[in-house]
Amino acid sequence: MTCNSIVMVKQVPDTSNISGEVMRPDGTVNRAKLPAIFNPDDKVALELALELRDRFGGKVTAITMGPAKAGELLRECLYMGADEVYLISDRNFGGADTLATSYTLSKAIEKLGAYDLIFAGRQAIDGDTAQVGPQTAEKLHIPQITYAEQIIDLKDGTILVKRRIDGGYEILESSLPLLITVLKEAATPRPFKARRLMALKRARTRIELEKEASSPEELEGLVAEYTRKGLYIPTWNREDLGIELERCGIEGSPTKVHKVESIVLSREGHQQIPPTSEGIANLLDSLIEEHFFG
Repeated sequence: MTCNSIVMVKQVPDTSNISGEVMRPDGTVNRAKLPAIFNPDDKVALELALELRDRFGGKVTAITMGPAKAGELLRECLYMGADEVYLISDRNFGGADTLATSYTLSKAIEKLGAYDLIFAGRQAIDGDTAQVGPQTAEKLHIPQITYAEQIIDLKDGTILVKRRIDGGYEILESSLPLLITVLKEAATPRPFKARRLMALKRARTRIELEKEASSPEELEGLVAEYTRKGLYIPTWNREDLGIELERCGIEGSPTKVHKVESIVLSREGHQQIPPTSEGIANLLDSLIEEHFFG
């Protein structure tokens, strides 16, 4: 059987040095203050989808919800080997939490139509919630397997997946369609293909073409030209997807971040506990006295 996959990818701020200075008063991240990168887990998810296509045939479609600069991410997906990419972008989508994000992505997936598998990274490094994948599956009313580290087999409308659990792993079988969230250890993302990079480096989203056009007529001409050359990245907004305004962006996001602080651990107050019965007994007495437990 062939396998048509949709991969949910995200361009994220490099959070290795994040601090309170990059937070806006409304609790959202000022992404302009941080360099943007391909979310590591999502890149592995794309690799697994590409490996399945290479084994069984079919196609791989990558989608992302983000601002205009997310076009860079989608070009990277094309360079790796994705067959199609789509940008989901609208000012109304800004500041979305996982609930609003999964709603918007599920509407985009419904518009794309038939698929066998949906892949996503386990989590994004800018939120660390691991919620968008599972919430999207729930909204699409399809089964899900999380923490996947290997696709064992795919045949006759079913898939066999190895997933990690505490203390070991388990092998699960599921019918299709299915959503899978992937661990970063599941695969090593392939490098960009030089031939695809040279052929597709000028691929542009509608938002990017808007900056080059001086009139609506010129914009439509550019869209037609880039489509004819296979370089147009379809771009969907709220109207294209039939998104309810009260369910997207900040308005549709019940989660609010009030403060982010950069915590620096120091050695002040550090105490060495000797590995003896007396040392352990003293530690327990101290924890009980401080009401940590007991």
